[in-house]
Amino acid sequence: MAFSRGMHLRTYSVLLLFIALKAIGNLSLAWGMKHLPAAGANPLSYIRAMLDPFVALGVVSLIVALLTRMVLLSLADLSFVLPVTAVGYVIAAFLGKIVLHEVVTAERWMGTILIFIGAALVGSTGEKSK
Repeated sequence: MAFSRGMHLRTYSVLLLFIALKAIGNLSLAWGMKHLPAAGANPLSYIRAMLDPFVALGVVSLIVALLTRMVLLSLADLSFVLPVTAVGYVIAAFLGKIVLHEVVTAERWMGTILIFIGAALVGSTGEKSK
């Protein structure tokens, strides 16, 4: 019983870390790219963009998030991990609105709410089906 609770706590801790890294990575990447001159189709411009501190932070955060997702998939079922991590889309819409001052339409908010409801339903189940 204690082992099960420990694994449950570990799974949700890794899940929260993944969601935070993904949110930080996407926000930093978007912030950095919006504050750089338009790169167009020139690949060298995108390589130069990676030297921007916000873009670099975003790239590193997303790489660490990918590694964290690998850990998460070793702890829980894919059918649990993917829907629950979709909560990151809700956070992304919120951060886009608040931090980046993006216009988020009613349709986008409705889609975001549907994602949140689906993630909450899946999150209420066990993370392992065995």
